[in-house]
Amino acid sequence: MAAAAGPLRFKSNYAVSRKMEPFYTGGRVQVSRDGTAMFCPCGTRLNVIDVETGARLHSLEQGDQEDITSFALSPDDEILVTGSRALLLKQWNWQENKCLRTWKAVHVAPVASMAFDSTSTLLASGGCDSTIKIWDMIKQYCTHNLKGSSGVVHLVEFHPDISRLQLLSSSMDYKIRIWDLNSSKCVAVLDGHFSAVTSLAFAADGNTLISSGRDKICMVWNLETRESKRTVPIYESVEAVILLPEKGDFSQLGVKQQGLHFLTAGSKGALKIWEAATAACVYTQPVPFEPMESKEEASEHSLTQCMLVPERNEIVTVSVEHNIVLYDAQTLQLRKQFAGYNDEVLDVKFLGPGDSHIVVATNSPQLKVFDLATSHCQILYGHTETILALDVFRKGLMFVSCAKDKSIRVWRMNKDRRVICVAQGLGHAHGVGAVSCSRMKENFVVTSSQDCTIKVWNIPESLTSKAKAGLISSPETLQAQVTERGHDKDINSVAVSPNDKLIATGSQDRLAKLWSCSDCSLLGVFTGHKRGIWCVQFSPVDQILATSSADGTLKLWGLQDFSCLKTFEGHDASVLKVIFVSRGTQLLSGGSDGLLKLWTIKTNECVKTLDGHEDKIWGLHSNKQDDMVVTASSDSSITLWKDVTEIEQEEAQAKQEEQIMKEQELSNLLHEKRYLKALGLAISLDRPHTVLTVVKAILKESDGRKHLEENIVRLRKDQKEAVLAFLVTWNTNSRNCHEAQAVIETLLKHEAPDSLLQYSGIKSAVESLLPYTERHFQRLSRLLQASMFIDFMWQNMRLADVSQQEDVTL
Repeated sequence: MAAAAGPLRFKSNYAVSRKMEPFYTGGRVQVSRDGTAMFCPCGTRLNVIDVETGARLHSLEQGDQEDITSFALSPDDEILVTGSRALLLKQWNWQENKCLRTWKAVHVAPVASMAFDSTSTLLASGGCDSTIKIWDMIKQYCTHNLKGSSGVVHLVEFHPDISRLQLLSSSMDYKIRIWDLNSSKCVAVLDGHFSAVTSLAFAADGNTLISSGRDKICMVWNLETRESKRTVPIYESVEAVILLPEKGDFSQLGVKQQGLHFLTAGSKGALKIWEAATAACVYTQPVPFEPMESKEEASEHSLTQCMLVPERNEIVTVSVEHNIVLYDAQTLQLRKQFAGYNDEVLDVKFLGPGDSHIVVATNSPQLKVFDLATSHCQILYGHTETILALDVFRKGLMFVSCAKDKSIRVWRMNKDRRVICVAQGLGHAHGVGAVSCSRMKENFVVTSSQDCTIKVWNIPESLTSKAKAGLISSPETLQAQVTERGHDKDINSVAVSPNDKLIATGSQDRLAKLWSCSDCSLLGVFTGHKRGIWCVQFSPVDQILATSSADGTLKLWGLQDFSCLKTFEGHDASVLKVIFVSRGTQLLSGGSDGLLKLWTIKTNECVKTLDGHEDKIWGLHSNKQDDMVVTASSDSSITLWKDVTEIEQEEAQAKQEEQIMKEQELSNLLHEKRYLKALGLAISLDRPHTVLTVVKAILKESDGRKHLEENIVRLRKDQKEAVLAFLVTWNTNSRNCHEAQAVIETLLKHEAPDSLLQYSGIKSAVESLLPYTERHFQRLSRLLQASMFIDFMWQNMRLADVSQQEDVTL
């Protein structure tokens, strides 16, 4: 391991280096014309995502805490308008995250759809109140109020030829209305669909329209005669239709001749290319999941949207599962995939050479593999029910998943960074809740299940070598070599020791057990936790086992005598995960309250508590370098933490060195009697006592008052403000009040009252100065009185002495 090379350093802090949160929770997605930014609605926010890196550029919040119901970006990428449930429309300068204006939508129900015309000057808004409004975006007023639709107007689209001044709309009566904006009247109704019309596509000539619907058909319309030319049966609920551009080579997609071809996206999850003239499907995109041929719609794979981005030469699809996929427009080859929403994240592990990827188990049967550099997400199909846990082999290329479908699957990352399933194993009677891989070689896997058993699965060497060579076309079947009933209740965690000879299990029955790996014979039981054990972990260097429990504690156990060596208390909730870091000298634990804690084993001390999640931390894993940690939580977010101990130590050291240098310089300045520079330096160091020392040194000089005045007057305004704040403190002490009063006198003498009033903190400074100054004057008055009395006594004594001497002489 690379971490073993350098000297051992205790970690003291981690900082969030990246947070992968849901950025899309449903609704219409739009891509900017230049193809660089993607706009994704997420509740009350509209997120602007960088298409290249997947990073969130901006998050536009409505401000009224209401969900965004609709939005539209103008064709020139300049104007963005959002509408919310609060019946307000907002115009944004999205590049700078600024709201330019807000106005009432005039609709009496939320806006369901929006569209700009091709010149970016007119905006149409279709409401849930059956009306359509047209807005002039330059003169900022409502130009039309179109009535006559029935139900929610969920689709509005301007005719691309602006000279026609036509708007097309569709609502809950399944008809397509054509509105003439010159007369504000509905001039035609295209009636042919028997379910909701989902999208409209215009041909280049401007006289042909294709509409798609949930009635499993697409219709080709002649806009001159306003009649249907053809009905194309699609055999699935269609959510989007796109016309293929006339220019471009689409021969790989079955386009063999000239003529109108269009692409559909729908409930079966596969893109299809159709020839309009013959109504024939010329190409169906291959999909990584089993296609559903039955009458039941494959709803989890359904596509909800599809659009062409000519600038990138890409087709973008959006699925019901909030996945956004970018395909090459000519070949439909997958170029990039984003996961917009992860749901509850149940486990996460680093993966790939140099830990370049993470593999994530979300609350679904699919695994997600994220490239950390580009945010590209590969979705792995295979399991049929929710995946519960993951583990990765030491080299980081092969990993195992287990799921509620009672199966385990072994996956491998190829040289081209694509992950394929190489093996699967069935045998458990219930869902498989925990899995651990062998540590030395890639030769076995241990699983535990809700059926209270543990199983050891051998991975043949032939399988590993075939997987390395990329010769596996379909997953091979694994058989469990050993099965043992381990506990009386659910087994929550299983771990394999670094030498592959021992297995540890932790269960809901409050016990942890140690087993021999070869035959699953019981070696010992660890008793001591008061509630169920959530996680067990072997130390990478010592014969020690760490356990974490629902009783809020972590415990370390000796493997020789099964005794409890240490208990770590500090979590106020169940501790769901624990791992060793810093070569086995520290622990990192994650709780059900979303807190992460770093512990030093030697001192039993909690070094740091990190608050990065709002819900249970189910996943916790450290990379091979031991300088990054990834956590996953029920709050749908994945957080990457960077070890910042070294950076913080270097910063502290640099600060200390700078401080020493400045102090030395200050001492030199005082020695050389360069008081103005010394004052400036002491103020910049924020040292009230040092400034006081400088002031005292000046006053000790002959003509000290004059020198002090000269130096104070030459200070900048911010420096004078700092001195004013300091002298409030000096004035509280009778030893330093003379210096404080000398500075106050200078300020009052040389600063006009108006300029003094501009000083920050002047009010509180005066309030603090007055009572102490009064007290000092009272003390001086008393002192003066006392000195006068002494003087009087002394004079009297002298008089008495003189009279006595006169008596003697007489």
